[in-house]
Amino acid sequence: MTVLAGCTEINQPITADSKGFWNEYVVYPLSMVIVYFANLLGSYGFAIVIVTILIRLLILPLMVKQMKNTKAMQVLQPEMQKLKEKYSSKDAKTQQKLQQETMQLFQKYNVNPLAGCFPILIQMPILIGIFHAITRTEEIANNSFLWFDLGSRDPYFALPIIAGITTFIQQKMMMAGNANQNPQMAMLLWLMPIMIVVFAINFPAALSLYWVVGNIFMIVQTYFIKGPDLKASSPASQGAKK
Repeated sequence: MTVLAGCTEINQPITADSKGFWNEYVVYPLSMVIVYFANLLGSYGFAIVIVTILIRLLILPLMVKQMKNTKAMQVLQPEMQKLKEKYSSKDAKTQQKLQQETMQLFQKYNVNPLAGCFPILIQMPILIGIFHAITRTEEIANNSFLWFDLGSRDPYFALPIIAGITTFIQQKMMMAGNANQNPQMAMLLWLMPIMIVVFAINFPAALSLYWVVGNIFMIVQTYFIKGPDLKASSPASQGAKK
């Protein structure tokens, strides 16, 4: 509810007088951190880069936990599929037996099917908060960085395109090693980058900068966490197996 309440204030500047839990304890502190680094470094662009990296480092343990749990669930997919085939009947007794053996499978491999949701629930308010802080801090809109004004759209659309490309790369890396990839996930691989490009074109360049830096951080993070999966799914590796 806190996040939903904050979404209604996206066009309202954030100040010390802004009221409400979301504003006072999430958005305003993040805004002040950006302003602090901007005064320290003399650039709001560099401040956004630094704060984005700091936020990503802060939620890194949650992301690592989420990715490990997702990988564990992928490993169990073949056995879960066998159970579904074994108990394919839709009657209540058979479905109850399916649920029992599925839970036993999770316990055997020490996997919590809900564990991947908790990190997402925790990190989403933080990421939405930094989104709000960048959008609603008036000082940012009055500054420039590299070739663009932070408060206006990128005149050359370079940042939106980079944001889309890095989103695609990051998602492709996340899906590496998943042999049982469903059609919906494959569609998201293309849909999400397109959505990011469309949003980035219409939002101030400061947000595009935030997305690009965040995506690059995620690409590096995913490379180190999923290194073996990435190597196994590479074209060179696939060719060697053939």
